[in-house]
Amino acid sequence: MIITKEAVINALNKISLPGEGKNIIDRGAVSNIMIFGDQIDIDIQLENPSLQARKKLEVTILKTIHEMVYEKAKIKINIKVVSPPAEENTIKGKPIKGIENVIAISSGKGGVGKSTVTANIAVTLAQMGCKVGVLDADIYGPSIPTMFDMEGARPLSVQVDGKSMMEPIENYGVKVLSIGFFTKPEQAVIWRGPMAAKALNQMIFDASWGELDFLLIDLPPGTGDIHLSIVQSLPLNGAVVVSTPQNVALADAKKGISMFQQENIQVPVLGIIENMSYFTPPELPDNKYYIFGKKGAEYLAKDKEVPFLGALPIEQSVREAADTGRPAALQVQTPIAIAFQEISKKLVSQVLFRNKNLPPTKAVEITNLVGCEAIK
Repeated sequence: MIITKEAVINALNKISLPGEGKNIIDRGAVSNIMIFGDQIDIDIQLENPSLQARKKLEVTILKTIHEMVYEKAKIKINIKVVSPPAEENTIKGKPIKGIENVIAISSGKGGVGKSTVTANIAVTLAQMGCKVGVLDADIYGPSIPTMFDMEGARPLSVQVDGKSMMEPIENYGVKVLSIGFFTKPEQAVIWRGPMAAKALNQMIFDASWGELDFLLIDLPPGTGDIHLSIVQSLPLNGAVVVSTPQNVALADAKKGISMFQQENIQVPVLGIIENMSYFTPPELPDNKYYIFGKKGAEYLAKDKEVPFLGALPIEQSVREAADTGRPAALQVQTPIAIAFQEISKKLVSQVLFRNKNLPPTKAVEITNLVGCEAIK
């Protein structure tokens, strides 16, 4: 009698593993069938079967082939145990409809001007023609409302597809949401991590952001619950680290970079910004005084092999502008505004490079920016 491979496959189609609906052919467990006269060699791959299951499968195969193919066939069964594919452990968030790029702006240490940098980059991008939003994720010390002249403002509720959503407050062409909109200026936010994370998720997913080229996330200083909540909730395109040149700030900035580069996070660091880089007194415009050290953040960027986006001087006008709610970048022809323009352009270039050359950190591919002159 001539034994055909088709006849053997038809027989194996009748066999399934205990607790599984698919037969071993459809399941892909049979990796090879070889026929030599009346001898049949069958190679099977299974994921960690028990010894009892393996023996039962062997007996079932022998019986089925003898009954359906040839009762005197000599059957050799080779069962190979393979490990199941490891589940991907990268922390990824779900994308928000209409938002093209989500960028976290962080600092390892407080007081380095991270929120000031965030506000001015947001205004600069808006001036370049981009649609921009800022989420103030500094739950315990929100300062974005002050910097955008929004203290005391309250978001309105709007209906979107039958669902009640928060409408971000807009000023200077930037949409803003902050926990500061829901607390009094003198009120301390004393929340444990899960409660803070819940409030943050509401501002992310229960908000009507609309179409945005950039959503900037102003993170709290350090590395903690809020940072982890952000990378779990949102598909970040990248992160920016702000630091001063002094060693104390740089030591914490290193930790911030390491956090984003963790194997289970893998958020690209788009660059480092050195704030309070030097001081030039008005009466000595050609002099630079490096109060906190010289080029510390630039050297850190080289050491960590991440881009250096630029340096910002210490200027009284920047502090005054932040305190009065009119970011310094609004004065487009001033040296500090030009510095923010150069940094913002480099940031956009890094975002586009990242989107083109690295795997996406969200479920859908990221498209080029639309209507945003910064990429030209």
